[in-house]
Amino acid sequence: MHTFLEINFFMNKNSTIFKISILIFSVFALVNCRNTGNNSQSYSQNNNEEKPDSGYMRGKHLPIAYINIDSLLLHYSFAKDANEELMKEQENSRATLNARMKKLQSDAAEFQRKLDNNAFLSRDRAEEEGKRLQQQDQDLQNLSSKLQDQFYAKQQKLNEQLRDTINIFLKEFNKGHKYEMIISNTANDNILWAAPSYDITKDVIDALNNRMNK
Repeated sequence: MHTFLEINFFMNKNSTIFKISILIFSVFALVNCRNTGNNSQSYSQNNNEEKPDSGYMRGKHLPIAYINIDSLLLHYSFAKDANEELMKEQENSRATLNARMKKLQSDAAEFQRKLDNNAFLSRDRAEEEGKRLQQQDQDLQNLSSKLQDQFYAKQQKLNEQLRDTINIFLKEFNKGHKYEMIISNTANDNILWAAPSYDITKDVIDALNNRMNK
């Protein structure tokens, strides 16, 4: 076991050695640091020469564009005409159904009034009138389904025509292969954010309307 003096001497001796070691290490570290700095600078320069900055392609425009479908449908003449045609057909169907519905309600009210007042000549006559009203109600339901199916069929046909028109146009529009990809964006569902320069909606709408007018 070391005494206090032996330990103190031991610590002082080692302290001197420790200081010398630190000094030598510092000299080597300084030289090494300078060499590393020079090497890093040289490597960085070589790296920059061999690999130019490619992140986000600063100063370059990617060959991609997008079209806002909501704006297209709102301002493209063909889409507006198709929408008006569908709305007109829907109104006509609604008017037809409303007229048939009012007639049925009127006949049903008259039937009920006669029942309450025993106005039918016989029970068979009342049953016959009741069956006639039931058939009218069934015919009205069938007509409603038929008009709805016709409306959906016409809507689908117009949508296909609109899609085909746009697809054919875009092939012509991009004949020079300016864009590698054209994306559709509806209510910002497909694209959360993009630089305004990638939005070609107005150009496409103007070109489509000019083409349609010609």
